[in-house]
Parts: sequence; structure tokens; C-alpha cells
Amino acid sequence: MNSRERLILSICHKEPDKVPIDLGSSTVTGISGIAYNNLQKYLKIIGPTRIIDVIQQLANVDMEIIDLFGVDALDINSLSAKNNDWYEVRLADGSKAEYPIWFRPIRAEDGSWYTKDKEGTLLSRMSAGATFFDQMHYPYENGYPENFSNLKDALKKISWIVHSHASNLNASELRARLLKLKESTNKALVMSGGVKLLEFGFFIRRMDNLLMDLMINVEKLSEMLDLLVDMHLASLEKKCQTLGDIVDVVRFGDDLGMTSGPFMDLDTFRKLLKPRYKILCDYVKKNSNMKIFLHSCGSIKQYIPDLIEVGFDILNPIQTNCYDMEPLKLKKEFGKDITFWGGGVDTASVINRGTPEEIRKDVLNRCEIFSRDGGFVFAPIHNILSEVPPQNIIAVYNAVKEFNGENN
Repeated sequence: MNSRERLILSICHKEPDKVPIDLGSSTVTGISGIAYNNLQKYLKIIGPTRIIDVIQQLANVDMEIIDLFGVDALDINSLSAKNNDWYEVRLADGSKAEYPIWFRPIRAEDGSWYTKDKEGTLLSRMSAGATFFDQMHYPYENGYPENFSNLKDALKKISWIVHSHASNLNASELRARLLKLKESTNKALVMSGGVKLLEFGFFIRRMDNLLMDLMINVEKLSEMLDLLVDMHLASLEKKCQTLGDIVDVVRFGDDLGMTSGPFMDLDTFRKLLKPRYKILCDYVKKNSNMKIFLHSCGSIKQYIPDLIEVGFDILNPIQTNCYDMEPLKLKKEFGKDITFWGGGVDTASVINRGTPEEIRKDVLNRCEIFSRDGGFVFAPIHNILSEVPPQNIIAVYNAVKEFNGENN
């Protein structure tokens, strides 16, 4: 069974020959550039660390690491990591990496870094010694406009959108390259769909304002959400037409929860988000062969039946250290209807602080719970951050190999 077959079989809730594995197929299952540098050094691998997600400072995962860890899925933007122009920079720990040539942050006198657009608007900032660019500009922070005629222009001033890494290949060339990549690697291919509703609201209004809008400004918020759905449909149309028969998984993202619970009650979710998700999921199902992956951090158990109902096939990152997100309970209640892509090791306390043996036990236990009858793709709970030592990263993937009956 090859990688693609293994992963698709698991998503279809049939137990494959072994647990499929992910590292770096998306910007929510990735690895910090600093951690990647340390991993390459430890493994004596020579090669550039290319920062494919400049906001989160995530590295492109090269095939040598993918093959070593037995990874079954690839980010289609790995092609742009090979083709774009790059230049050398120093990361927060002083180690070398490369940024795409279009990303040119400016260093301030206090050692921080920032970006501005052509109009001089401050878009993002990374404090000295930090490993993440924070969004600084919220177009509708002080209130909604009378109409949304400038919405597209407003979105162009959001760092998460402006600094998003995309392929520099035209549609026909990208399609040809992906066909070749799929044939040569037999890996499953993952693509960002760019679909966000609640999070785009956060980006536009700022989180505190948007959460108040859920209660006191529903009419204006609804108008904006409808426009966002139309924009996403137009984008999905292009992606489905060009790549919908090649790419295996398309990723949506909307953080719906906090550590202590969801952002909104179920009735509000069903009124504002559920019907709009259904429109978007229905379009993908009708116009492509892709499975739909939803990334949502936090405590979101109360939404899962509705997420299944609207058509999501996959849930990530399975943040099991949040309220009401216990692995056994999630698998028992929803394991036959949705695939858990993540939850494989705790990134908040285990992978970064645990011993290799503690990590091994955590991974083996989670694989035992989540992998029964398929419906599981192994990945850590969100990205591997900069402080994680290479020995611990290796311990994670060795443990999955052990569970799969492979020799380390």
C-alpha cells in the first residue's frame, strides 16, 4: 500500500496497513525553522532551511526528512519552495535560513522586525527574539463601513493574507508539476483552500470586536460573511477546476474554540457559520474529488456533529488538552464519521518537555486510541515549535514506526 492509498483508506474509515503520517503537509502540521535547523544539524543533513510560512516561521520539510520519518502527505507549496527565489537571513536564535525574495521585513532599532505595505501601513511585527509575526493592522477595527465595496482592498492589508506563501507557477505548469510529483512519490497531496470565515472576521475586525459582533451587530456581520463566502467560492472554483482531480485533500481553517470552551454557543454557530460552511463544502464535493480538512484549535466538541453534517471529512489538530476533548471520548462518539488528523502527541507539554520515553508512551497510547478502524492520520497537536529538541522530534516518529511494526 503506497502513501496515498494508505491515507485515503484511513480517511474513508477503513484500517490501512499502518497509520499514515504527516509532518509539513500544511501550515498547521509543520515545524519551526529553528527546530528544523536543529533537527537537520543533529541528523547531519546539509541543506537550506526555507521558511515557507513567514508569519509562523515554519520550514519547508525536504524529502530527506519526509522519507526518514515515513511521511505520507505533501504540501503542494513544496513546489514553490524549490522554484521561488530565496535569500539568506538569520532566525531568532542566530541560525541561518532563507526567506522568499518577496518577503522583506525591516529591522527596527530595538531589534524587532516589521513589515509595511506600499502605502506605509504597518502590517505585522515580530519582537526581538520572537518567532512569530503578529498582525498589526485590522481594517475595520473601529467599525464596519457603510458598505463593503472596499472589502477586497481591506483584505490586502491583512498580514495573514498578504504574506501567504503561494506557488509562482501558472495553472498549467503547476498542474503538470503536481502530476509528476504525485507519480514519482505516491504521496497524498494537500492544498490550502484559503477558506476562513470566523478567522477572517478576527483579521478584519480584531478578535474582541468580532466576538461582540456575534451578539450586537449580527446584521452587519452576516452581510460581511456572505461576501466572504462569495469570495471563497470564486477561489474554490479556480482550484477545483485546475487541481480538483489531482489534489487529495483541501484545507479549510477556522479556530472555533478556546482552551476552556468554544467561542460561541451552538445556536449562534448554527445561525452564522453552519449554513455557510455547507455552501462551501457542497461546492467542493460537487466539483472535485478532494476530501475536506478543517483546522480548528480549541474545545470544539459541541460543534462536531454539525461539522460532520455539513460535509467536513477531517478534523485537525485535535487539541486534547482543552476542555471536553479527551481522545477516548472523541473517538468513541465521532470516530466512524470524521477523521482525526492530529492529536498524536501533545505539543504543549510532552514533545517539548518530556523525555524520549515519555514521548514514546504518549504517542503509542494515542495511536492505539485513534487508529482503530481507520479515521486517523498521525500528526502532533499543531506545529512543532522552536524549543523542541531534535531528539524529541525523532522520538515521536520512531514511536509511530514502532506502533506500525517497523524497525527504528
